[in-house]
Amino acid sequence: MAAPLTSAPLTSAPLTPARRSAYALIATDLDGTLLRGDDTFSDRSLLALTRVTDAGARHLVVTGRPAPRVRPLLEHLRGRGLAVCGQGAQLYDAGTDRLLWSVTLDRELAETALGKIEAEVGQVYAAVDQDGVDGLTLIEPGYRMPHPTLPALRVERRDDLWCAPISKVLLRHPDLSDDELAATARSVVGSLATVTMSGPGTVELQPCGITKATGLALAAEHLGVGPADTVAFGDMPNDVPMFDWAGYGVAMANAHPELKAVADEVTTSNEDDGVAVVLERLFL
Repeated sequence: MAAPLTSAPLTSAPLTPARRSAYALIATDLDGTLLRGDDTFSDRSLLALTRVTDAGARHLVVTGRPAPRVRPLLEHLRGRGLAVCGQGAQLYDAGTDRLLWSVTLDRELAETALGKIEAEVGQVYAAVDQDGVDGLTLIEPGYRMPHPTLPALRVERRDDLWCAPISKVLLRHPDLSDDELAATARSVVGSLATVTMSGPGTVELQPCGITKATGLALAAEHLGVGPADTVAFGDMPNDVPMFDWAGYGVAMANAHPELKAVADEVTTSNEDDGVAVVLERLFL
């Protein structure tokens, strides 16, 4: 990829038809990217996405959130098509409210991975996202949700986390930073799971080999779009595989340094309409 560039803020363009762009697919992360800190979309972002999709481009959400936590947000985005959820483990069809494809994390492997991590760093606190369009988020005692607005059900003990198939495990440590916890987890988990860091307080274990790139590639195949036709937006290390796959990667100003290092461009922050800034330049 080319050296990162920095976007200059643009004012909203007048209501004129969008022009054709080299990119047919716009892949956006949600938290820290398209969503603001209060879990809302700005009017400018919604307008930009509406105009470019009206011009023929496709918008695809590619997020770590599981399908049940994405469904209400897609309603605000006029989303009736596909969404990549669960760090790439789920391909969700909003029009039919069903999973076209999903991969679960073996629960015995998850327990083994947790044991290996705790042998290195001491106790961690865990949560799981259950598989399915109505799957729950379960949290064990001591775990704090990084997004307090997201619904979660507290269970009495860790064994209760494994009561149904899961798409991923979320981890927190009382003392270690996210980078430290993720690095240690990667060093001991091996092929038991893929370790990702998707946001503040969010280190995750997902099925081995599954990343946002695998989900994005599958969705793009369904849509008849290739990597060169795709521009991707993100803010955390879990977006690195997506940037590696896409033809052009745009990191937010608030992005983790690891993602900025591989981005083609650095735009303004999620609070300052960074996605809209780039879309207005490319399409409007």
